[in-house]
Amino acid sequence: MKRNGYIVVCFFIIIRVTFVFAQSNAGAGKLLPDIPGYRTLCCDFHMHTVFSDGSVWPTVRVEEAWQEGLDAIAITDHIEYRPHKDDMTSDFNRSFSIAADSRPNGVVVIKGSEITRAMPPGHFNAIFLQDSNPLDTELYMDAIQAAADQSAFIFWNHPGWRQPDTKPIWYEEHTELFEKGLMHGIEIVNDREYYPEAFQYCLDKNLTLMGNSDVHSPIHMAWDLDGGEKRPMTVVFAREKSIASIKEALFDRRTAVYFEKKLFGHEPFLVPLINQCLQVKNVVADEKSVFVEIYNCSFFDYKCMIKPVEGISAPEKLTFYDGKKAGFTVKFTDEVKGRFVLPLLMENVLIAPEKGLFVEYVVSAKTIMEGSH
Repeated sequence: MKRNGYIVVCFFIIIRVTFVFAQSNAGAGKLLPDIPGYRTLCCDFHMHTVFSDGSVWPTVRVEEAWQEGLDAIAITDHIEYRPHKDDMTSDFNRSFSIAADSRPNGVVVIKGSEITRAMPPGHFNAIFLQDSNPLDTELYMDAIQAAADQSAFIFWNHPGWRQPDTKPIWYEEHTELFEKGLMHGIEIVNDREYYPEAFQYCLDKNLTLMGNSDVHSPIHMAWDLDGGEKRPMTVVFAREKSIASIKEALFDRRTAVYFEKKLFGHEPFLVPLINQCLQVKNVVADEKSVFVEIYNCSFFDYKCMIKPVEGISAPEKLTFYDGKKAGFTVKFTDEVKGRFVLPLLMENVLIAPEKGLFVEYVVSAKTIMEGSH
């Protein structure tokens, strides 16, 4: 009996998911693909207008977000600091009202305010407010409590502000806020500053990871958008694109942070996101090797290192460029019998300070025998 064999190769991330890439009506298109069970929303929850110390009208913030492909924004003008108040005499809700009434082309606009106090405790944003005016109080604790009374989501802004070497220090005031349930998240990224200490605070205390622009000027003056730069963003894994669903996700800590071509977040959400961003498009195999071609459908590059595996020969480093395909070959010996785990360390996807995400790819080669019976 004569037998003919051929190789069947399966190449997939260990956590299998179904690819969903919903189209967006945003000006720049959808920035990141959805993951199973959730919409992946790119958001900025900290920005200013002329109604505090910003230099643009509220509708400009909406248009900027639409052009960049953001899904949701929060207008968070200062309560205590309003240098244009002689010209902008309206109450603290006015900037949100103007933005929300501007037909925002699918951009979700959330009402918020910035509680602006000296360090400690520093500045805090309260979003999902019904009315910003009760936050105008003498004592910071009363202002934060007024936000909490409205079931607002409250987070500590730029925690390195006015701290030695811009490194966040956790004071007794922060402990009091945390223990009273009045702090729900921390900005681990603000503008162009990344705070690894704040990242660790969030992990240790189960606080939500936040990353926002804190933009005051027109966005194109702060970031080189034409050159490919993107503002920092809070990536939210929400059940749907709505205010209520975004609020639920933030309280449930379903976020990641994008900053300067890096992602920071929790492994249960980052693994399926990477799986969706890096799509296997082509596989060619023989008895001794596998050639794999992967397409990166996200808006930035992923840099990887392949951990050495006995019996496997593979490139030490790989870069999957945004919007492009990248191919690589893996060779294996007879001892591994055509099936092995290939661990990739994602260098620019962090699950803790200085700790990259490992994604395990399974490569299997199975000989199927055919012949007469």
